[in-house]
Amino acid sequence: MEIPHHIHIVGIGGAGMSAIARVLRDRGHAVRGSDRAEGPMVQSLRAEGIPVAVGHRAENVAGAELVLASSAVPEANVELAAAREAGIPVMRRPDFLPALTEGYDLIAIAGAHGKTTVTGMVAFILREAGLDPSFIVGGVPLSLGTNGHAGSGPLFVIEADEYRNTFLALKPKIAVITNIEYDHPDAFPSPRFLRLAFGDFVDGIVEGGTLVACNDDAVAHAVAASFHANGGNLVLYGLEAGKGVAWRAEAIAPNAQGGVDFVALHRGEVRGCVRLRLPGRHNALNALAALAVAEAVGVDFEQARAALERFEGTGRRFEVLGEAGGITIVDDYAHHPTQIRAVLEAAKGRYPRSRRIVVWQPHTFSRIRALWDDFLTAFEGADEVIVLPIYAAREADDGTLDQRMIAEAIEHPRVRAVDSLEEAAEALAEQVQPGDVVLLLGAGTEYRVGQALLERLAGGEAQP
Repeated sequence: MEIPHHIHIVGIGGAGMSAIARVLRDRGHAVRGSDRAEGPMVQSLRAEGIPVAVGHRAENVAGAELVLASSAVPEANVELAAAREAGIPVMRRPDFLPALTEGYDLIAIAGAHGKTTVTGMVAFILREAGLDPSFIVGGVPLSLGTNGHAGSGPLFVIEADEYRNTFLALKPKIAVITNIEYDHPDAFPSPRFLRLAFGDFVDGIVEGGTLVACNDDAVAHAVAASFHANGGNLVLYGLEAGKGVAWRAEAIAPNAQGGVDFVALHRGEVRGCVRLRLPGRHNALNALAALAVAEAVGVDFEQARAALERFEGTGRRFEVLGEAGGITIVDDYAHHPTQIRAVLEAAKGRYPRSRRIVVWQPHTFSRIRALWDDFLTAFEGADEVIVLPIYAAREADDGTLDQRMIAEAIEHPRVRAVDSLEEAAEALAEQVQPGDVVLLLGAGTEYRVGQALLERLAGGEAQP
């Protein structure tokens, strides 16, 4: 498919669609878009010269040669209807990705957790090695400064999203599976369907391609074993020793930069110490995946290690929003029990003597119901927990579940619910003390609590 020049993107403010917009812009296309509300991503796109309309209106699609829609945009959207009436082709992201990545050696990074960080690490390593890759990341890596870029090299690094089977549109030369854990119950009726989807993703690896998979994750290991049994080239990584594990980390320990150090072993031989700016054992795993990909494309270990040591992380992944009055405020995209536990473990490693106050915004009613028991025991590493109203995202509130019910059920001695972002910011401002760490967890708007708290601590009265 030849991509037309004038493209209108509906839902351009999302992580994936904004990255596509930037890649297309870099290639010389005339790109514009619309989104339902203002937000940091909309503002940054405008600052880069990409026009964005707030609100969906039929006239927004006028002059477009193609309308590209996010998966979150309903079929009845007024702009999609107007485009079809005008005879303008309408495509969804999965249908468009093959055209966008055509002609490249594709590196696709998938998994329930860690894929954004690994994608950012890989893209940064390749850029620092002088390969100028194209990339699409589901967040903004601070070291790259953008979530999307069209490079001059033959490699295209992309975060492979399993939601609604989007990643099945990809035909990677190298695929990564960080882990496979049940998420997105609105898209997968049961864990079995998710497992099958990852199997189909792996089946899409081009002939002669490579699968990089985490050996520590039982389901990822099972998918990898099936791929290898069928003759596929497999590279395993992990923290635990095991047969066939190519990349392993030992001696993981916090470092003075607030991250972790570890000794990297390749096929049983010590390659060297890797120093990360990111905290937590889970980030040592993420770095192993990136090292495995770097080796697969011919990047020298020393180059890869040096890049990882400079990698500053990704926005909303243990991102320190600021410090004021001795209070540190951290935002993280953690919206799954496994992610919450990993962030709390990382916070304990970086801030071992601090009181850790969690502000959690539950994300989607279906996820909370599907993973109910796991959520109730996920906050053991917190000293206090504040539960915000559920962020509905694409779902409707039927009135049968709210933040108070969740708070009452959480197995923790100090947990309470609040009715708004404003109430959370006010409560925090009254109780935080020097040395405290406030951890904002969720995939919605919880970060606004941190922004408002910083203003209050600095003497302002900002509303989240």
